[in-house]
Amino acid sequence: MSFEQLPLISPLLKALKEEGYETPTPIQVEAIPVVLKQKDLLACAQTGTGKTAAFSLPILQLLDQVQPKKRGIRTLILTPTRELAIQIGESLSAYGNYLSIKHTVIFGGVSQLNQTKALKSGMDILVATPGRLLDLMQQGFVKLDHIEIFVLDEADRMLDMGFIHDVKKIIGKLPTKKQTLLFSATMPPEIQQLAKTLLHQPSIVAVTPPSSTVEKISQYLYYTNKSDKVKLLDHLLDEEDIGQALVFSRTKHGADRVVRILDKKGHKAKAIHGNKSQNARQNALKDFKDGKIKVLVATDIAARGIDIDELEMVINFDLPEIPETYVHRIGRTGRAGLSGKAISFCDGEQHKLLKDIEKLIGLRIEVVHEHPYPFEAQKSEESPSREKKKQPTRNKRYR
Repeated sequence: MSFEQLPLISPLLKALKEEGYETPTPIQVEAIPVVLKQKDLLACAQTGTGKTAAFSLPILQLLDQVQPKKRGIRTLILTPTRELAIQIGESLSAYGNYLSIKHTVIFGGVSQLNQTKALKSGMDILVATPGRLLDLMQQGFVKLDHIEIFVLDEADRMLDMGFIHDVKKIIGKLPTKKQTLLFSATMPPEIQQLAKTLLHQPSIVAVTPPSSTVEKISQYLYYTNKSDKVKLLDHLLDEEDIGQALVFSRTKHGADRVVRILDKKGHKAKAIHGNKSQNARQNALKDFKDGKIKVLVATDIAARGIDIDELEMVINFDLPEIPETYVHRIGRTGRAGLSGKAISFCDGEQHKLLKDIEKLIGLRIEVVHEHPYPFEAQKSEESPSREKKKQPTRNKRYR
């Protein structure tokens, strides 16, 4: 199927063609007609499946069809992180290039001056993070009385980050009569309950199981000692044919440490995490997108907020403590039908985390045994997770 076969207006099709988009993803095929019929939607789709276009395209079309004399906020898109908000804003700009629909993006961590100026000029679509939106609502800069379409993006991430109470406050200020679209990568009980109270006879779209990993992503596992992880990363960056790599660290301090060591080794790298200023985070992301740096080291705050075209590799320097996060991390590569590669490091303390991940995704990740920094047990031809029948007792502590 092509985008021309979807019920989209010519200005949107023209913009999509200029962006190089030809074939819609499954979530776009299923969601766009539903949204255009002005029905509520509950969509379960993991990151990297094209959710932003799935709601942005039909919203732009609906707003373009009926334009009131006085411009006001008609659509609210609520998203958990600054990176995601900016990404959605960029998509709206690209898709709506030939329409007269105006939008703005608001988020915390920066001065509100430019944001309030934009709001005063009149907007059709507001993309916002919960904290800054509530703040500007309390100051009287934002009124949600005329919202026609409400999008709750990455609902489960809102829950993980502790924003669900803020989200409920915002929902309480919205008109009762509106179209609501809820997108979530997973459906924990709290999100299911929220959907029941928020949505009215919704169409349900689930294009992939929430725990699945993209089939075109090759996944590999390296056992190594904790103290050797940076050495192994340096080795892979030198030896592997890697254009760019997104590296995930468990902690902010760890991310900064990895960047310092990589810089000394001659690998251009920057870190992106919650302690960085908004400008620093955006500059690091821009440098990575522009190819000025080879490695971007991120904590999980950016796991769903980084959208890099044709990203070749994701490296889990530390395994995540929540198994679902592994799926979101490696979903940064293998996007839009392209192939990708995901490498994970595992030390002896992380064996339980590995088992939980493999149970969730339903497969055993292929182990790479031949590398210069093997896990200490491998020096005796052992592996903490791939136990040898001939020497079962020596691996007992890893069971």
